[in-house]
Amino acid sequence: MDSTQVESDHGITSRSGSTSMEVASSSSVYKSSRKNLGLYFMESDEGRRTPFAGGYITGGGGGGGGTTPVDIQRKPISEQRLSKTGGWLAAFFIFGNEMTERMAYFGLSINMVAFMFYVMHRPFSSSANAVNNFLGISQASSVFGGFLADAYLGRYWTIAIFSTIYLAGLTGITLSATMNILVPKQDDCSQFALLLGNCESARPWQMFYLYTVLYITGFGAAGIRPCVSSFGADQFDERSQNYKSHLDRYFNLFYLCVTLGAIVAFTAIVYIQIKHGWGFAFGTLAIAMGISNMLFFLGTPLYRHRLPGGSPLTRVAQVLVAAFHKRNVSFDTTELIGLYELPGNRSAIKGSTKIPHSNDFRCLDKAALQLKDDGGDCQVPSPWKLCTVTQVEEVKILIKLLPIPACTIMLSLILTEFLTLSVQQAYTLNTYMGHLKLPVTCMPVFPGLSIFLLLSLYYTVFVPLSKRITGNPHGASQLQRVGIGLGLSILSVAWAAVFERFRRNYAIEHGFEASFLSPMPDLSAYWLLIQYCLIGLAEVFCIVGLLEFLYQEAPDAMRSIGSAYAALAGGLGCFAATALNSIINSATGDQEKRKISWLSQNINNGRFDYLYWLLTAMSLINFFIFLYCARRYQYRRKHTGAAGGIEIATGEAV
Repeated sequence: MDSTQVESDHGITSRSGSTSMEVASSSSVYKSSRKNLGLYFMESDEGRRTPFAGGYITGGGGGGGGTTPVDIQRKPISEQRLSKTGGWLAAFFIFGNEMTERMAYFGLSINMVAFMFYVMHRPFSSSANAVNNFLGISQASSVFGGFLADAYLGRYWTIAIFSTIYLAGLTGITLSATMNILVPKQDDCSQFALLLGNCESARPWQMFYLYTVLYITGFGAAGIRPCVSSFGADQFDERSQNYKSHLDRYFNLFYLCVTLGAIVAFTAIVYIQIKHGWGFAFGTLAIAMGISNMLFFLGTPLYRHRLPGGSPLTRVAQVLVAAFHKRNVSFDTTELIGLYELPGNRSAIKGSTKIPHSNDFRCLDKAALQLKDDGGDCQVPSPWKLCTVTQVEEVKILIKLLPIPACTIMLSLILTEFLTLSVQQAYTLNTYMGHLKLPVTCMPVFPGLSIFLLLSLYYTVFVPLSKRITGNPHGASQLQRVGIGLGLSILSVAWAAVFERFRRNYAIEHGFEASFLSPMPDLSAYWLLIQYCLIGLAEVFCIVGLLEFLYQEAPDAMRSIGSAYAALAGGLGCFAATALNSIINSATGDQEKRKISWLSQNINNGRFDYLYWLLTAMSLINFFIFLYCARRYQYRRKHTGAAGGIEIATGEAV
């Protein structure tokens, strides 16, 4: 079998016409370059020997090397029609969808704690844990939504299906708030009786119904979250010279829409709840989700799509099984033909360009080692025994990406704690702004306002200033932005600890120790704005940088899975918050010994400041771990290679 001429990463080309055995038998040369397996990157001349059916033709082009976009019927879009699809116009339909969907999401998360406490008569602690679990499920299960999108449905249909599930869940929650049969009796349930726990408790089946529709809503959000940001980014032409600039602005505008949705949720929805009740508030969220769906479907003729590349989990499993099967095979064996890959410009994976060989995780390279017994000219090799180099590199990239989103779990934990605990702080403080009294549940709007202000000034203030410091044309690299966000989160939670200690001491000294739901008239709630604004800035730097980082660094056919990494980290942070609260309650409280927990329902008797200091210490440790991981990470830089305009990814130190 003749070898195909392949240019290595180092500019060395194997001779066309030389047999694969001649290359493999050069053991002395092979041993001298064992760290550079890419030099012996061999391709089969027969496309039918791919472990997947057929190859996928990649789009050529100058600055981009992405795959050919297709329409909703999965047919390639011609050059004539390409200018009429995608771009900023299509992205704005997605922005509208995301803004209204996030309005529903945040409106539900901020109001549900109060709804469970005041209407379902559940303690604050269990209400907060239920909401934390809702947030966790909606984010952690995003991996499933990303898997469906990348493997079978594509991003468009995944968003469409899960948006419908989301709407069904919100409709069920609205029914819970409007039908008396679904809530306990509210007769003779004054605030004093509520504090003493004397109100009629919700029946088990009523709580079961509420939890069911709540988690259905969270599951619906799980399918949207990993796909919508990537689907919007898909609308831009990777061959354009301005692609990187467009992508950078897109992710900033995308998060700006998320923030606008949150601001509306924390103001308008809270106002509707106060003036018209829970049924109107949740009903408004359901209507918003319906509008979200309508906006998304209206943009259908304009969207560009990417073909799903088959099950990414199956491809990962094949690499692991093939590598394990050949674990005892030496790289120096004379049975070696070469590293297996398709010839020319084709990739075996739909929706993916070829990925050149790298020297990381060499044990996985054994999955691509083509030996004599892996199949002759008339035998198709099993994908569970022999994988292409591109398939192996996909797994390597997913592994290399993991530490970065893992370091953002801590930020999500802090955000979750602030969302629930800071509301309890606000109940004890004066929320008047002049003659206007701001509802306690409106307090989380201030992180949104700080995010909105930063994103509005990002390109006019932050980028020019940071350019002078970093020399980066975009102001800061993606990982630098994540690092800035994690650093700001440390300042935020440290200030929260300082202020909470002051607030608690003030309450005790002025006789408010027992009145944990009565505001202290001389202590303003606007001291909370410092921690709110710092965590808002931390969120925008960290999450926007992370989303852009994962989209660009993830393999072409796994970009939804890459975006799901960010959502998974967020979900794990929510679950971690629930677990941490349970551990602290168990370790610091004992009812029999009348030992008060740090997280006592009476915040003036508890020690929230101790929890915030614990989070500060954990955040510092996490920050140093991130610095170590970011320092070691190498970006995948893309440039036009020699073979027909195919982009080759190379490493560049951070």
